[in-house]
Amino acid sequence: MSWAVEEWKEGLSPRVLQKIHELESQVDKLKKERQQRQYQLETLEAALQKQKQKVESEKNESAILKRENQSLMELCDNLEKAKQKILHDLQVKESQVNIQSGQLNSCKKDIERLEQELKR
Repeated sequence: MSWAVEEWKEGLSPRVLQKIHELESQVDKLKKERQQRQYQLETLEAALQKQKQKVESEKNESAILKRENQSLMELCDNLEKAKQKILHDLQVKESQVNIQSGQLNSCKKDIERLEQELKR
């Protein structure tokens, strides 16, 4: 089949044949270069897609971490409020204990005084 492709070149001058050969070589070189660039393009596109997926994955992870952080902050706030309430309740109860302790001491003194009066 290559003989049929070459048939059209018969009778051409050596200079023209040389120029045709140079052009064919240049076409082959450009085809190879195009293939290499196409491969590079496909490789870069694949790398870009991988990076896009990585970025999307990191965005999702970031969103999850932000939600978790928000949840933990709310939990901390709730725990702090509960702590403050417990501290307040403790202060109230300590105050009540002090009052009752004072009342107890007063009652003890009254009892001692009454016992003294009874002994007389």
